[in-house]
Amino acid sequence: MKASLRLCARVMVLLMLAVTAQNALAERKPLDSVIAIVDDSVILQSELDSRVRTVKARLNAQGTSLPPQSVLEKRVLDQLIQDSIQLQMADKMGMRISDNELNDTMQSIAKRNGYTLEQFEDALASEGLTYREAREQIRREMLISRVQQRRVDSRVRVTKREVDNFLQAQAGREKSGEEYLLGNILVAVDDFNDTEEVDAAQAKAEKLRQEIANGTDFKQVAVAESDGSNALDGGVLGWRTENQLPSLVVDVVPDLEVGQPSQVLRSGSGFHIVTVLDKRGGDNGKLVEQSKVRHILIRPSDARTDAQAQSLINEIYDKLKNGADFAALAKEYSDDSVSGSDGGNLGWVSPGEMVPAFEQAMKEAKVGELKGPFRSRFGWHILQVQDRRQKDIGDKLKENEARQVLYRRKYEVELQNWLREIREEAYVDIKGQDDDNAQAKGKGGDKPGNPQESADAS
Repeated sequence: MKASLRLCARVMVLLMLAVTAQNALAERKPLDSVIAIVDDSVILQSELDSRVRTVKARLNAQGTSLPPQSVLEKRVLDQLIQDSIQLQMADKMGMRISDNELNDTMQSIAKRNGYTLEQFEDALASEGLTYREAREQIRREMLISRVQQRRVDSRVRVTKREVDNFLQAQAGREKSGEEYLLGNILVAVDDFNDTEEVDAAQAKAEKLRQEIANGTDFKQVAVAESDGSNALDGGVLGWRTENQLPSLVVDVVPDLEVGQPSQVLRSGSGFHIVTVLDKRGGDNGKLVEQSKVRHILIRPSDARTDAQAQSLINEIYDKLKNGADFAALAKEYSDDSVSGSDGGNLGWVSPGEMVPAFEQAMKEAKVGELKGPFRSRFGWHILQVQDRRQKDIGDKLKENEARQVLYRRKYEVELQNWLREIREEAYVDIKGQDDDNAQAKGKGGDKPGNPQESADAS
């Protein structure tokens, strides 16, 4: 009898435990969920929430009014989708960012902003980011930049005739050296053969321009309405000299007052409104500092991944630090066949002749110092500045500057075209929306199966 009672008691306890566990499971909710499938990857709700917080903090710090939460979330999600497509491309291309390179980049960013690393962490915290989150964000941005450079650079060609025509057009024009902080709003058009879409986009752009002219903050409108890749930065394109202005606005911007919106401008991407957010400068010196520089280039290729190229350039750097001859190593290893055959010599280099990463490293290097390894859109470099001098601006410098200006203008146009193409070709399924609005199936068609749609707490 006692044994039977003990058995019944045990059964009751087990039943109670089972019910309690079942209730606990029923009450437990997913801590995270998939909100979008992008090709072979997913975007989680936590990623969206984190990026929205960061964007809000940045816009608040700039004094830019925030759009409605739903609008901001849609803008941020669009950016995350675009980033995901490019990051998957980087992974398939074997691109990697080493910890050392990332550390150097973080230190460089802090230095350019006048911060120590500790001060930089405090500045990041004011935008709602931890240092670890910022490192990961910078890593992603570096990968995305490299994918863009690899894919878009091959689409840009600048001919000598274009350079000559540019120089002729500039002849006689006074160069004040003034710089413009440029803002841009884009109302995109996917198909210019669709007259209804074109008319609707133009009407929207005219309406936005009128709102800005009536006093609505330009950055606020950009965040809420612009289809440009810089929308979440308030449409800010950064500081540009007159020579660096996009061809679409080169004749418009110099006549704009600070804060004045331009007329609606049409490009191959859609309709634009630009403004000058600020101006500075106005004095253009006649002398430039030239650097006599040599370098070794190791270029990633189909036969050599980016990681393998980085490993090789590190080996070469170690040899140089141990006393190996620079010219001999350049002849043996450099993938720049022209300079490599001459021991890596590039001769006297003027500002504006080299790509930004190379120019920055060259500027920071002391005479005789090895600088690197660092990466540009061409690959991995080591450089050495052998001498410096002051030189009057000549025809060669003007030609090189013109070529760089034309390249940047074409690159910006081709980048927007390329971003639109890869988005159209990608498979994107946004959860919680109807199929017509949520999915964009590329040439590969539907993806078989869906990734796990929620991540429960363990």
